[in-house]
Amino acid sequence: MKTIAIANHKGGVGKTATCHNLSAILAKEHHLKVLMVDIDPQASLTQACGISETQHSLANVLGSAIPGTMMLSEIIIELGDGLFLAPSDIDLTLTELGLTNRMGRENVLKKALSTVKNDYDLCLLDCPPSLGLLSVNGILASDAIITPTQPQTVDLRGLSLFLNTLERIESDMNINPELLGVLMTFYDDRLLHHKLAVEALKKANLKIFPVQIGRSIRVAEAAAAGEPMITWEPNNPQVDKYRQVTKVIYEWYQENNQ
Repeated sequence: MKTIAIANHKGGVGKTATCHNLSAILAKEHHLKVLMVDIDPQASLTQACGISETQHSLANVLGSAIPGTMMLSEIIIELGDGLFLAPSDIDLTLTELGLTNRMGRENVLKKALSTVKNDYDLCLLDCPPSLGLLSVNGILASDAIITPTQPQTVDLRGLSLFLNTLERIESDMNINPELLGVLMTFYDDRLLHHKLAVEALKKANLKIFPVQIGRSIRVAEAAAAGEPMITWEPNNPQVDKYRQVTKVIYEWYQENNQ
């Protein structure tokens, strides 16, 4: 199983929509067995999958100051079409607080994922909008990272800070997950400053995806209905853009799964 973290410590950049829609397409059209793991205490991905309440969550697996009492496989929910979810809830907030007192606290998630590594082809992590212990766990558990960002000045500054922090984590923890790319979200090609933002990233020699995800109320409506765009409105232009991103991911998966 290869693992990709959808991460950026800036909120409101479309991490959850990115994780949900990419995972659904990878499962349905590329025929991979895909596990989504919601490691955000806000549980946005869990709700976007149509799950408003769950008896058990990732908090039961990771625990807090002491290890959790459940195996990851026990909480995973099958969503259909090769797509699975390890749900979150607000108890993950207590997990993050308690982890500060645990030995090996940065690798608790990696250890949990190792127990299902032979059950899935690909795992996508929806990281919280912070650089706390949960996000660090997500980064350390990953083979690659996708970083969504809006094409706004404040978001690009946040992106720069995140990438700098990522370099420090990689150096301090002796890891080297691949940056699959920066994914521009809420993009509007009619706006000059959005175009300039893309050019700025290219001039900075950052690895960016060749497609930008546009702003669409339908993406939010699909999430509210508990569905990915590929089933909610398959002919929406944003679905084709997500498809182009999944092609990059699938090629990476094939190259790294030989």
